[in-house]
Amino acid sequence: QVQLVESGGGLVQAGGSLTLSCAASRSAFSLNAMGWYRQAAGKQRELVAAITSAGSANYADFVKGRFTISRDNAKSTVYLRMNSLKPEDTAVYYCHADLSRLGVTIDAWGQGTQVFVSS
Repeated sequence: QVQLVESGGGLVQAGGSLTLSCAASRSAFSLNAMGWYRQAAGKQRELVAAITSAGSANYADFVKGRFTISRDNAKSTVYLRMNSLKPEDTAVYYCHADLSRLGVTIDAWGQGTQVFVSS
């Protein structure tokens, strides 16, 4: 149905920045909300930020003021700009998308990209 391909993870020092990208493959389904989740070792997956197709964004409290989510609908791509990174931001970051077509809704997940923030 649709594949989400993430890129941009890696190793960064505390205080540094990274930008994650997630591109959705072509699909008969329409992309609705897209977002980023993360899962640290031994912890549950949690929402980081999400953005509607109209561009309305919401953020988890722990990233407000540091992370910015954006999307390019023409490229079916969502971005996560992460500034002022902290060691506690270390996690696997997953892209997520809600899709719909003819009244049918589905969701999709990317494979995850590792972000490691050193102190």
